[in-house]
Amino acid sequence: MKEKLEQIKTLAISEICTAENTKQIEELRVKFLGKKGELTNILKQMGSLTAEERPIIGQVANAVRSDIENALSEKKSLLEENEKNAQIEKEYIDITMSGKKPNIGHLHPLTIVSDEIKEIFLGMGFSVSQGSEVEFDEYNFTKLNLPENHPARDTQDTFYITEKILLRTQTSSVQVHVMEEEVAKAKAENRELSPIRIISPGRVYRSDAVDATHSPLFHQIEGLVVDKGVTMADLKGTLETLMQKLYGADCKIRLRPHHFPFTEPSAEVDVMCFKCKGTGCSMCKQEGYIELLGAGMVHPKVLQGCGIDPEIYSGFAFGLGLERIVMRRYGITDMRLLYENDVRFLKQF
Repeated sequence: MKEKLEQIKTLAISEICTAENTKQIEELRVKFLGKKGELTNILKQMGSLTAEERPIIGQVANAVRSDIENALSEKKSLLEENEKNAQIEKEYIDITMSGKKPNIGHLHPLTIVSDEIKEIFLGMGFSVSQGSEVEFDEYNFTKLNLPENHPARDTQDTFYITEKILLRTQTSSVQVHVMEEEVAKAKAENRELSPIRIISPGRVYRSDAVDATHSPLFHQIEGLVVDKGVTMADLKGTLETLMQKLYGADCKIRLRPHHFPFTEPSAEVDVMCFKCKGTGCSMCKQEGYIELLGAGMVHPKVLQGCGIDPEIYSGFAFGLGLERIVMRRYGITDMRLLYENDVRFLKQF
């Protein structure tokens, strides 16, 4: 038995010396010193020894166990140190090297142009009014001179939440809220109505099909001015200033008669073609101008419905689609590109 113990010791130390990692060291510990290990199996035979042999073999077995444990410990420490050094070498970072420049995001083209338009109007003395995207039918249609069963409602068929609550089809509803609030303030303070000059940007919703020029969600920026003596000339001057700021000092606009239920008189506003500068080309269908927005004098019924006397006050309103302005600005031919979040497209701006 003594010879077997010495053989186990020799074999164990030999295999420990050739171990390549700490995982193998653990496997060798189990192999030789575990409950079912080589040394344990030998010690189970101690019962067959005489009383004189047991202390001698026990002493040898303890020495063998101690030698194996010491060899395992030394080899494990050495391997752990090597593995640590290898990890340090692998994860080494040269802090003197120049770093990689991170990719920095930027504003979406819709946001870029929206912010620019806001700044233009703020410079003209307007304020910005934000309204709710969920609106009452009364404010979205009725108070804008679009009573129930009015045919113009069909072109703005929208997403209803209840029978009387819907996702707004236009930001004109904000104008009604602002007029009512200003009238209430004037009455409470027993004074005349203060001049109203606001723009109301935001998302609007219509059940349009998705194609190159339509989307069920898009953005509008509408404007409203109400005061004594406001005329169509004020409207034209305001829109000319806007377009010249956006497209250059040589930009021209023209107003064509049109019909909107909430303005009277009403006009379609065209801007001079950016490509041909008014001479006519394929982009503007040889007309020299491109339709861009709708505008007009606030209908007396709309003023009256908000508590404003149309005999004393007048006003103008306009509404432009932000997507259309952006597409004209950057030469974008498909509206869907603005919503697809394709980095290859967006990084151009």
